Amino acid sequence: MFDIGFSELMVIAVIALVVIGPERLPRVARTLGHLAGRLQRYVADVKADINREIELDELRKMRDSMQQAASGFESSVRSGLAAAESEVNKVTADAEQALKETRPPLEETRPALEEPRPVHGQEEAKPSANALEK
Repeated sequence: MFDIGFSELMVIAVIALVVIGPERLPRVARTLGHLAGRLQRYVADVKADINREIELDELRKMRDSMQQAASGFESSVRSGLAAAESEVNKVTADAEQALKETRPPLEETRPALEEPRPVHGQEEAKPSANALEK
């Protein structure tokens, strides 16, 4: 930034010695050193604040991109879930319709109450002649 060489510093020191005087020169140099240190600390703090703001801005951008990715993922999962649910509902409806078409009505499957059905392996019971006579 400043291009000051050793010879230029010597010229400044001689002029300061003549203008300020030998008694006050050490105190002035000490004060200038403290001021220069404060200035350096202030500049370092400003740089650190700027770097923090830049990092914070980058983190905000990253957070926003993550939120967009998460919402996109959520919407794709929801749409996939809705498609799967509609497919399951369609298959269930088709299966119920197929069952209705292949199964006879309940009235056709129920035996008539007037006609007794013989038990498998046994003949129908006929009233015997002896039972009628008694």
